[in-house]
Amino acid sequence: MDFNFGDRLKELRLQNGMTQKNLADRIGVTKSVVSFYELRERTPSPEVLVKLATIFHVSSDYLLGIEKGKHIDISGLDSDDEKAVRAVVEQLRKKNQK
Repeated sequence: MDFNFGDRLKELRLQNGMTQKNLADRIGVTKSVVSFYELRERTPSPEVLVKLATIFHVSSDYLLGIEKGKHIDISGLDSDDEKAVRAVVEQLRKKNQK
């Protein structure tokens, strides 16, 4: 399947319960610009890519389709919480490999 930035952006927006207008307000563009991004009629600037990555807690490489996996932002967690998150993730990987 070909990578589609617009589809990825829309998926992240919807997963986060945001409208195009909500997202547009947060990144400093109009609703129609967000629509153009999702329809692949425009490409966001590097500055907008950084804002999107920050809002959705993903890397710009993920947004651009360079990186296939998702990452979870665990900044702000103490080391015990980080270990707990890693343990849960490992258990889920094992479950899904069966």
